[in-house]
Amino acid sequence: MCESMDDVTQAVLVKNDGLAASLRDELARRGAAVVNLLSSPGSGKTELLGQVLALAVERRIPVAALTADLATENDAHRLARSGAPVKQLLTDGLCHLEARQLTGHVHSWLPEDTAVLFVENVGNLVCPAAYDLGESLRIVLMAVTEGEDKPLKYPTAFGSAHLVVLTKADLAEPAAFDEAAFAAHVQRVNPGVEVVRTCARDGAGVATVLERVLAARDGAPVHRPPLAPHPHRHTHQAPGLAAGRVS
Repeated sequence: MCESMDDVTQAVLVKNDGLAASLRDELARRGAAVVNLLSSPGSGKTELLGQVLALAVERRIPVAALTADLATENDAHRLARSGAPVKQLLTDGLCHLEARQLTGHVHSWLPEDTAVLFVENVGNLVCPAAYDLGESLRIVLMAVTEGEDKPLKYPTAFGSAHLVVLTKADLAEPAAFDEAAFAAHVQRVNPGVEVVRTCARDGAGVATVLERVLAARDGAPVHRPPLAPHPHRHTHQAPGLAAGRVS
């Protein structure tokens, strides 16, 4: 009997969940945490991550970063300027990261004293949202230039975020960005989630992002998103987003 594509996908996700849980447990024993950064291409997450890493290095917090792309090591070179250990992960065409890809790097490369491993996922708000990477914190980033309706277009990504970060805030006015509408859309798909406003140009919000990451690593309560991945991929539906319902 042939398996359906849904069955195959389900099996892949269940296997990924098991590996992610093992990775999370292993890192917890080492006193480390994973932060999974998701966004569209061009959101500014590499620049912001570089500033977060540099601030952590300045404060003598042992951090590291894995950055994923289909090709080139450009982002790893940019992030390495922070002074933190950085490694490029090339996916060879895969549009997302999976827990199995992180496991090998954690075992062979990650410094033992690492407190936080930042994972810059492939620029994509669709596929990466379905894969748990063993993270303690999932941050979804969006630039003001992307439009305030982005959370409604990608509810799984935004609905699975423990923290939402708005980037390129200095461009909000020239981009005619409706921040009030954006905030309402975020709350519709993920009620109660915090939004941190950032600007890499002047460093606004960088310290706040690092503080939230360190708090999560130290065991502080983390926001529980309605669409957080669960074992066997069952999710809770966000209010107002039931199939076919638009208000």
